[in-house]
Amino acid sequence: MSATASKPPQLSPSLPSWSVCSLQGSLLTLAILALISFVHLSLSSLRFPLQNPGGTPVKLISAINDVSVSAAHLEGGGEDLSDVFHLPEIFRLNYEAMERDFKVFIYPDGDPNTFYQTPRKLTGKYASEGYFFQNIRESKFRTEDPQAADLFFIPISCHKMRGKATSYENMTIIVQNYVESLIAKYPYWNKTLGADHFFVTCHDVGVRATEGVPFLVKNAIRAVCSPSYNVGFIPHKDVALPQVLQPFALPAGGNDVENRTGLGFWAGHRNSKIRVILARVWENDTELYILNNRINRAIGNLEYQKRFYKSKFCICPGGSQVNSARIADSIHYGCIPVILSDYYDLPFNDILDWKKFAVVLKENDVYQLKQILKDISDDQFLQLHYNLVKVQKHFQWNSPPIKYDAFHMVMYELWLRHRVVKY
Repeated sequence: MSATASKPPQLSPSLPSWSVCSLQGSLLTLAILALISFVHLSLSSLRFPLQNPGGTPVKLISAINDVSVSAAHLEGGGEDLSDVFHLPEIFRLNYEAMERDFKVFIYPDGDPNTFYQTPRKLTGKYASEGYFFQNIRESKFRTEDPQAADLFFIPISCHKMRGKATSYENMTIIVQNYVESLIAKYPYWNKTLGADHFFVTCHDVGVRATEGVPFLVKNAIRAVCSPSYNVGFIPHKDVALPQVLQPFALPAGGNDVENRTGLGFWAGHRNSKIRVILARVWENDTELYILNNRINRAIGNLEYQKRFYKSKFCICPGGSQVNSARIADSIHYGCIPVILSDYYDLPFNDILDWKKFAVVLKENDVYQLKQILKDISDDQFLQLHYNLVKVQKHFQWNSPPIKYDAFHMVMYELWLRHRVVKY
């Protein structure tokens, strides 16, 4: 199956590319530059970094500070970003500035059996953490000069400690001792009280291991796979890390809508309230394929993965945390993810318009789930599927990393925050 899809003929064409010779394009370019210049002048008396409690203005601040990026970047070809991005032109400006200028200093100290230098593994539910550690080491964003750094990476792997059977209490002590040693040995934390520092951790292990270090949780940027508002996640400061189970067992889905005869699919454990309700209400339905148990992902005839190929919509209820690896599975296999999880800041939510390639519901919508899905027209489904295939590359980890993949999207989120004072 192809990982890319040609645009359905009945759909409206995407936004045409900007032309230098186009009067409309020229006027728009001038308008954007005028707006940027006006706001830049208005803010010139302020000292950067700026305090910014919201999410979207960060993009504008980054763009304003990079007015040297040519307006021609709004024109010309390149990636077709218009269908799935909130602000595609601003994304182009910032992304190119990020690739050119962004630098991260990685603290070199730490026990290699516990910290970044030797990621535990690149597979399973913690793959996103391992891949990020691997990718930052491989990338051009890394700098050995702390004076040139925009951000400082605290390279601690809570997952690796968990793999050594370290208790949560001892993990918290290890994290606290390590961070305090960095503060005592280096001058960088105290310059911003940690606002230009970040750490990366996946699943609930890292959340529990670091919650006993309040100054770290409050001040530093957290890139986590459990970005729940009700456990202290701060959207304008922290970053939602996509939880991706790699390697995928089967190729990406795409150009295969004719094979998707099933309305909806979910199989898993009842380890959350929403999953209990989902299974109880729909497990005997004839149009929704809902199983109250997990289909083994790795053995047999890969029945679990093949179900993604056969379904239009794949239900993604939160588990022990708000996040679910099924979201990335659904995106990879071309099945429209149906988000059933409250208080969830979806990965790249301030960059990508999730409603263009997913169905985002409240947990209470579970009782009307089938009717909601049946009310989505064929044309709407085709558009969702087409856009879904376009975003697959953003939820894929690679080693070494490649442009627009999960690593670069996470780095872009960090780039948006690197000039913003949180507290």
